[in-house]
Amino acid sequence: MIRKLKSGEYRLYSRKLDPKTHKRRNLGTFKSRAEAEKHEREVQYFKHR
Repeated sequence: MIRKLKSGEYRLYSRKLDPKTHKRRNLGTFKSRAEAEKHEREVQYFKHR
């Protein structure tokens, strides 16, 4: 899940909620949406190996 921040950057959040904090885990902050989408694909690849 990618959200745009007020600063103009994009942040990648986990799809599931963290059981301890009940919030989504931050998986990185990126300058462009394309970078965030690329990283999201990389994360999904390793999750499903």
